[in-house]
Amino acid sequence: MSDAPRKVVGLVLLLVALALPFVLSDFWLQTGLFVMATAIGAVGLTLLVGVAGQLSLGHAAFAAIGAYVYAYTTGESTTTVEGLGLPPLLGLVLAALVAAGVGAAFSPVAGRLRGIYLGLATLGLVFVVRHLLVNLDSWTGGFVGRSVEPFAVGGFSFSNRDPDYLAVAGVEFEGLHRLWYLFLLLAVAAIWLAANIRGGRTGRAWANVRDSETAAAAMGVGVAGAKRSAFVVSSAYAGVAGAMLALAYGRVAPDVFSLTASVDYLVMIVLGGLGSVAGAVVGAVFVTSLPLVLAQYSSALPFLAAPGSGGLDPSTASRIVYGLAIIAVLVFLRGGLAGGARRLRDRLRPAPPAPVPPADRPVAGEPSRSKETTR
Repeated sequence: MSDAPRKVVGLVLLLVALALPFVLSDFWLQTGLFVMATAIGAVGLTLLVGVAGQLSLGHAAFAAIGAYVYAYTTGESTTTVEGLGLPPLLGLVLAALVAAGVGAAFSPVAGRLRGIYLGLATLGLVFVVRHLLVNLDSWTGGFVGRSVEPFAVGGFSFSNRDPDYLAVAGVEFEGLHRLWYLFLLLAVAAIWLAANIRGGRTGRAWANVRDSETAAAAMGVGVAGAKRSAFVVSSAYAGVAGAMLALAYGRVAPDVFSLTASVDYLVMIVLGGLGSVAGAVVGAVFVTSLPLVLAQYSSALPFLAAPGSGGLDPSTASRIVYGLAIIAVLVFLRGGLAGGARRLRDRLRPAPPAPVPPADRPVAGEPSRSKETTR
């Protein structure tokens, strides 16, 4: 798809997203918040894994760092937990910076390892971060977690207060409606930045390192610096995603950022297509919304049972669908949904017209006609 049609499609999707809060129920608004938050994390991971070729199984750890940094820096100290009481906007920036700093600190390990060994090293981050979240209870709240202060800018709160009542076109804009536009702004900015990084000089350097570190070094690419920058950018994206998840939930707890969450992020980018920003967003929509939708409508679906009843519950059903979807993508859609879309576009694109042979040359399949010579 050329730039002009792509921009038109993007503009249409943006206009639809701007209009959705006027018609969606609270369930779908909450689902949309989760989708936009995880989409930012998935975009950051596809830059690291798909573009830079650095396998990571610890993306949820960086998201947890961002979530708890936001909760700690913006929260007030109580009898159970401590807080700094900083402005929410500053807390969001610190969530990205601290997560990026941890990614930079981990980057020397990434410079020495690759493939499955790097994946196992990042996997260790999930267990280390979870251990800290459980035991640093004065900061994190321990197993039960801690509440999160609503986001506010200039006295305007993205919650049900300040102002207490806000209506637009006859629709009362409560906390979910207000957060929708905040999350949409962050998601659009993150996607735009990722697309520019992927298509710019940094993205090309990452791709060269992914394809061949030796060849990249021969072309003047700093391999260690490229790996470090990829981890820093990906970790910053995860930090923002974690802070957004904290805002969407209204509190943070260690179980939200388990190993399962890291696997879910990998599923998102594999289904969407490694290295594709748009594919990561589509994968996030599918993986995040499916279990929520199945749980919401489980009573209307005869093959689903209530959680804990011993039957096929919505969470298990969504995992089965994920597994089947991954198998189908790996077998039939190499390159994920983005790769399948490219191949479909190439097939639908009209073939260029066949070249017309010059008049003084014979056409293939016709007898040659020699000119009569006269003396």
